[in-house]
Amino acid sequence: MPTTDPSFRRRLLVESLTVLAADPSVQAVWLEKYDIPTDEIALDFDHAFRMSEQLVEEGKLSHDVLPDLHGIDVVFNEMSGEPNAARWAADALSSDAEWIKVRELARRVLIAELGEWRAPMPAICVIR
Repeated sequence: MPTTDPSFRRRLLVESLTVLAADPSVQAVWLEKYDIPTDEIALDFDHAFRMSEQLVEEGKLSHDVLPDLHGIDVVFNEMSGEPNAARWAADALSSDAEWIKVRELARRVLIAELGEWRAPMPAICVIR
C-alpha cells in the first residue's frame, strides 16, 4: 500500500540500513529466517534510497548522510550483473570487500541519524 507519510519512508530507509549494517552472521540468519536471497537486501535498500532526497527536503533525514547513501548505491550498482553472481551468495556477506564497505557506510549513516548502528533486525512479511 503506497504512502506519502515521511515517517513511514524514513522507517523503510532505517530498516534497510539496519539490515545492511548488521554483522554478516546476523544477516545470514535473517535471510534464512525469511527464506529470501541476498540480493533482496540490496533491492530493499534501492527502494528506500530512492526516497532519501525527498526525506532530506522534508527535514526527516540529514543532508550530510547523502554521500554515504550514494556510496552504497554505487557499490551495489558495481556488484550487479552475471560476472558478479558469486558476490550475492550468503557467504560473501562476510568475505567480500564490497559487502564490508557497504556495511561500514550503512553503520555511518545510522550513527549519524540515530546515534548508534546496532538495532534489532526488522520483521518483514514476505509475499510469494
